[in-house]
Amino acid sequence: MPPAQLLNRLIYPAIIAALALTIWQYPKWFGPELPNYGRAERETVAREFRAAWVATVANIDWPSKPGLPVAQQQQEAIALLDKVAAANMNAVIFQVRPQADALYASELEPWSYYLSGEQGKAPEPYYDPLAFWIEQAHQRGLELHAWVNPYRAHHTQGGPLSEHSIVNKKPELVVKLANGMYWMKPTHADTIAHSLAVITDIVQRYDIDGIHYDDYFYPYPSYNQEAPFPDSESYQAYQQQGGQLGLSDWRRDAVNRFVKNLYSEVKRIKPHVKVGISPFGIWRPKYPETIAGFDQHEKLYADAKLWLNEGWLDYFTPQLYWNINRIQQSYPMLLAWWQGENRLQRHLWPGLNSNQVATQQGTDEIINQILFTRALLGDQTGQVFWNIKTISENPKFAQLLKETVFYHQALVPASPWLDSARPMAPDVRYQSIADSLLIDWQPRGEEAASRWLLYYQTNGKWHYEIFARDVLSHEFSQQDEIAAIAVVAVDRNGLESERIDHPITRQH
Repeated sequence: MPPAQLLNRLIYPAIIAALALTIWQYPKWFGPELPNYGRAERETVAREFRAAWVATVANIDWPSKPGLPVAQQQQEAIALLDKVAAANMNAVIFQVRPQADALYASELEPWSYYLSGEQGKAPEPYYDPLAFWIEQAHQRGLELHAWVNPYRAHHTQGGPLSEHSIVNKKPELVVKLANGMYWMKPTHADTIAHSLAVITDIVQRYDIDGIHYDDYFYPYPSYNQEAPFPDSESYQAYQQQGGQLGLSDWRRDAVNRFVKNLYSEVKRIKPHVKVGISPFGIWRPKYPETIAGFDQHEKLYADAKLWLNEGWLDYFTPQLYWNINRIQQSYPMLLAWWQGENRLQRHLWPGLNSNQVATQQGTDEIINQILFTRALLGDQTGQVFWNIKTISENPKFAQLLKETVFYHQALVPASPWLDSARPMAPDVRYQSIADSLLIDWQPRGEEAASRWLLYYQTNGKWHYEIFARDVLSHEFSQQDEIAAIAVVAVDRNGLESERIDHPITRQH
């Protein structure tokens, strides 16, 4: 038989079989039936951080492209937040400083290219995107964490370098990498001072719930084609001034000082603002013993274990983007190891590679990771999805979350090291109106509530709903047959007021 005929006889049937298998699997992946994971019934409020990253660099998530009309930018933001809230999530981590620029009004850095298509150009008609996102998030009962990149000066998809760019305004602080990006020198005192000033300015002026920064202190080696980061002149100057640290330790020391000082400064300005860090998921190979992979300690000069050990953060979000059964980078092995290093019991809310939920296998993986995290961390559990497209562009998965693992709303776990004073319980009243039962409450005490937790009893079981801080009433149908209610105030650090149950007296 000629080779071509043999190839056709062997290869084509294999391709057809593969296609048939794919078509057979298709309803399992994308069909109308959702997996039957079940759901856990509960009568007291769940505690879990349920967040997603919203990336603005390269217009990954928002806005969908530079130069959109302001109304469309706002519509896109509202659509994203609506989908997050509808999935019973409770936070977004919104990137406000992707390349030494600003998606907010700043006197320190220029307006972002990713907004208008021109760095330094304010939105027209004018609005402040960060303020808008905060307002809209809080209206939906969501926390808003402002995400900054500490030292990236210009991205390859960040448009032309403008006169406003730090690359041109402070060239002594910036180096160019082989892949075309520009990077600030992490050891330069003025770099550290500038980035700290930017972050503290955000904390001072905006009603954010958290400051978040990721692993881009030193760039990944591939960004510079594996060549050393170009800071040899600075290191030589350090040595000439009597510096004794080796090159790696010198770089890590600068990053450590930034992390420590940032935490101190945020707490000085607004103690309730949570500080979160999302480093690479592996500290070093062989930690734990079976783990292999990239060495962030030596390649990114990030001693993430030290930051967690010392508590220079309020929540720690290692990017654990590997599957449970991937032996050398196993999700549960790494998460359990990080928890073992969590000496001060800060929040450990891992980052998940949730984009894999386009398939049933990927969905199973993410659900299993959520369940494992809950088993390990109890009522301090949480996770962050990379990225918001998991929810916004996958309605089937968003529905699955709402009907299974996120069936119950959840409060963000409390941070008692930030505040130990519980808020006062509100004054609660109720009255029957026509065919409904109206519940209303008024805050008491000096501390404003961040959320309201309404418990109600029906058919012998307690249920609850969480409301945004501006909501002060709720109406039930008389058909709900409410037997008792309680309203609990929740402050910004997640602490709850006393719960006082009120039996409902029927009016005939």
